Amino acid sequence: MPKLEDGSEQGLKGHFKEDFSHRVREGLAPRAGHVDRDAPYKRIATEEAWTFPALVKAQVAYLESGEASNDDSLKMAGMFAKMPSLQEMLQDLGELRISHMDEYGIDRQLLLLTAPGVQVVRPGDGTALSREANDIAAEACRKYPDRFSACAAFDPRDVEGSVKELERAAKLGLNGAVLNSHFQGRYLDEPQFLPILEALEANDLALYIHPTAPFNAPHYEGRGFFGALGGFPHDVWLHTMGLIMSGAFDRFPKLRLVIGHMGECLPLHLYRFDWMQGNADGRPRPLIDGGTPIKLQHPASYYFRNNIWITTSGVGWEPAIKFCQDVLGPDRVLYAMDYPYQQSYDEVAAYDRMDMSAEHKKMLMEDNSRHVFRITG
Repeated sequence: MPKLEDGSEQGLKGHFKEDFSHRVREGLAPRAGHVDRDAPYKRIATEEAWTFPALVKAQVAYLESGEASNDDSLKMAGMFAKMPSLQEMLQDLGELRISHMDEYGIDRQLLLLTAPGVQVVRPGDGTALSREANDIAAEACRKYPDRFSACAAFDPRDVEGSVKELERAAKLGLNGAVLNSHFQGRYLDEPQFLPILEALEANDLALYIHPTAPFNAPHYEGRGFFGALGGFPHDVWLHTMGLIMSGAFDRFPKLRLVIGHMGECLPLHLYRFDWMQGNADGRPRPLIDGGTPIKLQHPASYYFRNNIWITTSGVGWEPAIKFCQDVLGPDRVLYAMDYPYQQSYDEVAAYDRMDMSAEHKKMLMEDNSRHVFRITG
């Protein structure tokens, strides 16, 4: 079975030529097993990547122009573009993808436009590419209504265009929105992006913040931490905590945020976030919003239990999943595979074997995703 084990160039290229069985034997990866074809739940995988030719072309053209030399996310796009087998899987929204879903026992994928998405193309091009992406995703959902749901793309550098596109995406029937974390060093906690958060809440669209490479961070790349080992989770950590401490969820209490990879380790720190909240709460943020102090209405942990959901993408590890179910609530943890970057028949089988109640297992694999992303059928 193919396995892409991380977001690094070496790991991605190794997917197509290396046997990772020794890592399974020596590490924490699940032992061999059989997927239960008669499981009492549907498997809805909620962080499943895709892309399309026009976007790849736009990313590569911008990269090769040299006009955005500090954007490591754009460099990552160029790296992915040179991997034909990966691109084949990412760009297929039909028979190939569905055959892999059937092989692994996945009933439905929630499609997310893969990192770095539309937010790294030339300024001015992102919204048009968002429209194209959302039309393609909506068509795939119409063609395969029992296999695909999708999150909408948008380019936050164009605030007005993003608001209009989110409204249009909701009318298309898309199930949420995806942002590949920072956009050339900017984050949604900055006040000029408030209309985007307002539009997400108003249109009942959950926001999935997916990782990307940190902006202008050679200290990550030089240590091999460009992707999943460091840069990816740290950037989503910054984005998520920035939103919390900006008061976004006090202003928009019905806003739903989803983050992957076992919450990028954030749930492990809830106690410390509450204890240390005064380091940021009520203090000016002059580099972000001109120094206006914001005092939160609740402890930081409150927002994790009321506005934030996490997915298990890339972390099919029972102790971590059960810990998060315990501290966040069993209704706040969703299954994801992370196709095509990480695929494992054995990992799917490990979920079937996990020692948890039938109710919580069904919530994990199916019910929670239906609720958060408004998935029917």
